[in-house]
Amino acid sequence: MKTLRRYALRRGDLDAGTIPVPEECDGAATVVLEHRAHGVTPGRYTFEAELDGDTVNVAWPEDVQVGVLVAISWQPARRQIVLRTAPLDEPLRVDGVAYFHAYDPLTVTHEFRPASSNRGKVLDAVRRHGRAFPDGSAVFPEADLVKRAGLGKGTRGTFLLRNAIDQLIREGYVTRVDGSLDPSGRPTFPPAPGAEVLPMLFYAPLIDPATRPDVDEHDPSNRHEHWVTGFTRKLQPGTRPSPRALALHRQAIDNGQLPDEPLPDGYTFVKKHHRNG
Repeated sequence: MKTLRRYALRRGDLDAGTIPVPEECDGAATVVLEHRAHGVTPGRYTFEAELDGDTVNVAWPEDVQVGVLVAISWQPARRQIVLRTAPLDEPLRVDGVAYFHAYDPLTVTHEFRPASSNRGKVLDAVRRHGRAFPDGSAVFPEADLVKRAGLGKGTRGTFLLRNAIDQLIREGYVTRVDGSLDPSGRPTFPPAPGAEVLPMLFYAPLIDPATRPDVDEHDPSNRHEHWVTGFTRKLQPGTRPSPRALALHRQAIDNGQLPDEPLPDGYTFVKKHHRNG
């Protein structure tokens, strides 16, 4: 069996119940999905390989989220496509969405489905039209939000935009930073040496621990509200902590919650939070 690629699921893949497969899979008879429900219970699901162009149909389990990575393998002797997800050691909640399997942060950011609110439109502009980085963070020139957020022009549009930005800043989704544009016009952060400095909005995913559904939240022993202190968490390969995580880590040190040591390479910091409250 040969692994052909790792693919990050898009919103359209989940909505349509499909996945694009390499041309080597032409002639497949079956598709097998090997997947641990909520990252725990192993399962093996088999489907007929109904090829439609370069895609096959898959009934994705409900715990598979946008951006989840799927390894696509090919067994020519069996004419079988094998799909595998990889469970996370510890589940995470990314901007309120529970992830139990390895995912691509960049895809999660770009495939954001915004709410119809003003703040949702602004966040959508930053995440989908800004420059996104491998850890899922993104930066966007604040002046361009007038055109991209679609909240209108003039006094009313300015008022709505300012209120939406202020709300996102209060909620911790974005911060104001100084950036610049590269020669191709793409926003960069931090600003390039010698370049004109422009005010920008910087988005970083809000990441907290998630609870697996096999924990009975109605059990009296699990119902009491309590604080979980901030802690470091290992990142996925190729990602880095966001500026927000670094700032929270420094704040925890200043408050005496952690020893005065730098954040280890390959780790991020998860803030103090409520659990089961």
